[in-house]
Amino acid sequence: MIGVLRQLVRAGRYRLTLHARSEMDHKGVSTGELISALLAQACEIIEDYPDNSRGHSHLLVGWTPDGNPLHICCAVHEDCLVIITVYRPDETLWAEDWRTRR
Repeated sequence: MIGVLRQLVRAGRYRLTLHARSEMDHKGVSTGELISALLAQACEIIEDYPDNSRGHSHLLVGWTPDGNPLHICCAVHEDCLVIITVYRPDETLWAEDWRTRR
């Protein structure tokens, strides 16, 4: 699945929800950081939400060029990657690997 997500990003077939853009602006996450995190070799799915009321979605952890983690919640819809939200994970809520909830 991560390969499909990367293909969509590379092809420019992605869009940000208003919520995602708002969160990125609020948290100081640039579009460049988001794209780098999605395309990073270490980007991976850490949670899967197959029964989400809005459709099957995933939580990813990716890494910005400066090595900081980003969490990206997204879903594939009609051959487009929809970025639902993006945030810098809170160390009080996530273990040091940024993959495991405390």
